[in-house]
Amino acid sequence: MKTFQQIKKNLKNDFSSLKKIKVAVLGDTATQFLTQALKGLGFDKGFDLQIWESDFNQIEQQVSDPNSELYDFKPEIVIVFQSSHKLLSKYNKLKPETCSSLANDEIDSIGFMLENLSIQLDAKIIYYNYTEIDDAVFGSYALKTESSFLFQLRKLNFELMQFATENANFYLCDLSTIQNQIGKSNFFQSSIYINTEMVLSLDALPLIASRTLNIIESLNGNFKKCVILDLDNTIWGGIIGDDGIENIQIGSLGIGKAFSEFQYWIKKLKSRGIIIAVCSKNTESVAKEPFEKHPDMVLRLDDISVFIANWENKADNIRQIQNILNIGFDSMVFLDDNPFERNIVRENIPGITVPELPEDPADYLEYLYTLNLFETVSFSGEDTERTKMYQIEAKRANIQQKFTNEEDFLKSLNMVSLVEPFNKFNNPRVAQLSQRSNQFNLRTIRYTDADIEKVCLSDQHFTFTFTLEDKYGDNGLICVIILKQEMEHTLFVDTWFMSCRVLKRTMENFVLNTLVNFGLEHNFTTLKGEYIPTPKNEMVANHYENLGFQKAAHFWELDLKNYSNKKTYISKK
Repeated sequence: MKTFQQIKKNLKNDFSSLKKIKVAVLGDTATQFLTQALKGLGFDKGFDLQIWESDFNQIEQQVSDPNSELYDFKPEIVIVFQSSHKLLSKYNKLKPETCSSLANDEIDSIGFMLENLSIQLDAKIIYYNYTEIDDAVFGSYALKTESSFLFQLRKLNFELMQFATENANFYLCDLSTIQNQIGKSNFFQSSIYINTEMVLSLDALPLIASRTLNIIESLNGNFKKCVILDLDNTIWGGIIGDDGIENIQIGSLGIGKAFSEFQYWIKKLKSRGIIIAVCSKNTESVAKEPFEKHPDMVLRLDDISVFIANWENKADNIRQIQNILNIGFDSMVFLDDNPFERNIVRENIPGITVPELPEDPADYLEYLYTLNLFETVSFSGEDTERTKMYQIEAKRANIQQKFTNEEDFLKSLNMVSLVEPFNKFNNPRVAQLSQRSNQFNLRTIRYTDADIEKVCLSDQHFTFTFTLEDKYGDNGLICVIILKQEMEHTLFVDTWFMSCRVLKRTMENFVLNTLVNFGLEHNFTTLKGEYIPTPKNEMVANHYENLGFQKAAHFWELDLKNYSNKKTYISKK
C-alpha cells in the first residue's frame, strides 16, 4: 500500500486519458486530504475523479437547498462522511431521557438526506460508517444500556446496514473495520483533530481511499471474478508429489489448521460467485488425489471450474485458463506461495493481481483480508451456480472438439431461450450483469436495482431479458436489451449487453430477430444502435455492421421493413 505522500505525487500526472467520474465529497469535518488521496489513488485505478468538495459541516445546507453548489455540480457519485466525533458532540448535548433515540434519529436524518439527493440527482451514494469511540461513562455496562453512546453507536452501524439493504443506490464504506485493522492510534490523532478538525490521520487515508475506490471500481464494472490457486504450500502444506497424500499438512492440528481455514475462505468465495481455478506444476493425477481422497480437504474437484496441473510455464497455463473462462486478466487473482512463480506471472501477464503472500501460511488469511480483493456491489442467487455453469461450459468445449462441422455442433445442443421483460424476479440479475459485462457491452451503462426500477416504470422504454439453455445445462440470464422510443417510428438500443459465455452460438441473431419482430408488431420502422468504445469492449466494435446495420453519422440504423430473419439455432422457450 502506498503512503499518502506517494499517492499525492500522482496529482502531478496527466489525467486526460482516464475515465472521468464526477464525485462530490460532503463531510462534517475537514476532508481536503481525503479528496487528495481519492484523486491520487484514482489515477492508479484508471480514473480521473473530478471532485467537488463542500466546506466542512455543510452537509445539511448542500443537500436541502435545490440550488446548492452540490446540485449545480451534478455528481455521479456522492461521498458522505459524518464522523463519530461529531456524533459524540451531538450526543453530549442531548438530555439524558433522549439519549436512547440517537441512532434512530440519525437513520431518519440519513433517510431524509437520501430522499433529497435522489430527487435532485441520479447519483450513487457512498456513506462511511462510524468508527468506535467508547466515552467510558458507563464502563462495561455501556453494552447493556441504550442510554450509552457506545450502545447507540453500534446500533447506528447495524441500522445503517439494514438501511443499505433497503436502498439500492446507497453503499457503505467500512471505516470501522479499517480502524480495527490499523488501530485507533494510527487512525485518529486527537491533537490534530483539535487543531485542524481533521479526524482521519494521514496514515489511514490510503486505506480509506482504497476501500472507497474499490466501490467506485465495482460500480464501473471493474472487480475480481476469479481466483487461481497454486497447490503445494498454498492450499496444503508440503509437496504432494514428494510427501504423498498421507503426509501433506491439512486438518485441525498445527499448521494444517491454517491451510484448512484458508480453504474454507476459498470455498466461501466460490459460494459467493467467484470462479475458482487451479494452476499447479504437478502431474495432474497426483495433484487431484487430495481433492478426491484426503478426508480433511475442504475443497473438492466440483468446487474448481478449471483445473490445470502440468509442468509448463504458469504464465502460459494462466493464459489457457483465461481463454477458457473468457474474462479479462484484470479480473483474476493469482495466489502462489513461491516468490519466483509470482514474479514470472506478474512480468508476463499485465493486469493480473498477484498478492505478495506472507512467508508464514498462518498469516495468509489476515493479510488477504486487508486487501479487500473481492469487492462487489451486488449479489444474486445465480452467483452460487457460477462454478457449475463454467464446468458445463468446459464440457461443451470438449464435446465441440468431436464435431468437424460447427453447424452440426450447434444443432446438437438443442438450445432454447426464454424471452421476458424485466420483472421482480430477474431485476437483481439484470443489474448485476450490467455491472459485470465489460466485453460484450455496446454502451457500457451500469445499472443498480433502483435504476432498473426507474426503467420499468418508464412508458418510453421496452425491456427484454434472454436466458439460454441446452441439453448440457442452463446458462441462466445471459443477455439484456433496453429499447427506448426516440421518435414516433424509431427505437434506440439504449442497452445491449451479453455474457461472453454464450458467444458463437448465434445468440446475437436470435436477439436481433426478436427485436425486429417486436418493432414491426408495434409499428416501428427503424432500429437505431450506438457503439461507445471502452478499453474492454473492442470485440463488439463491428457488432452492428456485422448484423447488417447501416452507418448514419455516429449511429447505426436498421430498416425493419426490409429485414429478413437471420439464421439461428436457438428456439423460443
